[in-house]
Amino acid sequence: MEWIILAIVAGVVLFAITIYNRLVTGRNRVKNAFAQIDVQLTRRYDLIPNLVETAKGYMSHERETLEAVVNARNTAVAGLKAAAKDPSDPAAMKQLASAEQGLSGALGRMFALSEAYPDLKANENMMQLSEELTTTENKVAFARQAFNDSVMNYNTLRESFPNNLLAGQFRFRAAEMLEIEDESKREAPKVSF
Repeated sequence: MEWIILAIVAGVVLFAITIYNRLVTGRNRVKNAFAQIDVQLTRRYDLIPNLVETAKGYMSHERETLEAVVNARNTAVAGLKAAAKDPSDPAAMKQLASAEQGLSGALGRMFALSEAYPDLKANENMMQLSEELTTTENKVAFARQAFNDSVMNYNTLRESFPNNLLAGQFRFRAAEMLEIEDESKREAPKVSF
């Protein structure tokens, strides 16, 4: 009789350990997927100062727009750092999404204004930077999709019974998806030089 009780207790403990380890794996997948977004956004942020510097010489009368791009970039960098500390923090993810929307809008305005500067459009450096930015935007979109898939899988795992019992006990918080709310902002900035 004692062996049966001991076997049942051992089975329950092993089952709990398995659930806990699956939750840890899911959380780590979310963190890894966010790290991929971090890499691509950092690359994007590194390209923007070069883009602004190149445009400065041609768009000297558009100083306000160029400053808006730089400020939006700095806000986005801060948002990325906050989100990178804890990708499951809903407030940090919303801050990052908002900062990204602001940056995309500022870049869009800069590219729209650049249409009035044919020499800038023909500049070899500007064409190369805009091509790199477009490529990076596509990589960001793919990384964001992979992250959101990881978040969905993790959240499903932590909300499923009996996993939800252990998830609550061990403080496995729900992760927040990285979503851009405005449909028009879901598109990468149009780059045509």
